[in-house]
Amino acid sequence: MPLKSLIKSWREGGVNPGDVLLVHSSAKRTLVAHNVSPQVLVQSFLDAVGPNGTMLFPLWNFDFTKGVTFDIRNTPSHMGIVTETARLHPNAIRSGHPIYNVAAIGKHAAEFGMDNASGYGLDSPFGKLRELNGKIGVLDLDDQNSQTFYHHIEEMHDVQYRYQKEFTGQYLDMGGNNSERTYSLFVRDIEKGILTDVNRMGEVLWKDGLYSGDRMKEKTGFRVISANSMYDRVSEIITGGKAIDYLYSIRNDNEE
Repeated sequence: MPLKSLIKSWREGGVNPGDVLLVHSSAKRTLVAHNVSPQVLVQSFLDAVGPNGTMLFPLWNFDFTKGVTFDIRNTPSHMGIVTETARLHPNAIRSGHPIYNVAAIGKHAAEFGMDNASGYGLDSPFGKLRELNGKIGVLDLDDQNSQTFYHHIEEMHDVQYRYQKEFTGQYLDMGGNNSERTYSLFVRDIEKGILTDVNRMGEVLWKDGLYSGDRMKEKTGFRVISANSMYDRVSEIITGGKAIDYLYSIRNDNEE
């Protein structure tokens, strides 16, 4: 049965019943290989964490930064069909930040209904994930294109190569009420040529045995890491003055 096979894959990757799990995914290869719908894939994760677990799916959408009204009831995810399927799940609760928000389904879903001002802050879904000793799963993506959690860690350390940038726009709440609101993101300093460059850190996490499961595009392509273990290891890099070696690089002015 495809559903049972998927659950088995997630369990082998490091998912346990009762987990609070944030999953980033590139699902095409998995959907084709198992001949299943996105709905079945979402259900397989829900079954893997079980009734005492909680699933989180990223619903990142950057239109608010371009002046587009955010509607918490209807603004779609830009992170792929699996995340959009999760957004539409009847039991999903969506967090309030108009750019970086999640669909939460499960035991702790209501705790992720926060309206955090800063996308990566302590009161964001990333902070709550740490508080609940959660995990992060990644399906067929490298760290560079999945692990937004790095930016939460950077914000917690107030790194000097990023800064808070505010965005103001129109916001439609759950009741359909429209208001002007301001939210922020801890963005990279483009004027200093800062480029996010975290795959090198991902290799450290593999080397240290913090990732379990399979590498991108290999076997299941699914890996899992404890959010707190990742936080602690990346924090060591930042406080040790090695962020430029593992978390960012500087764009050369001669580059196109």
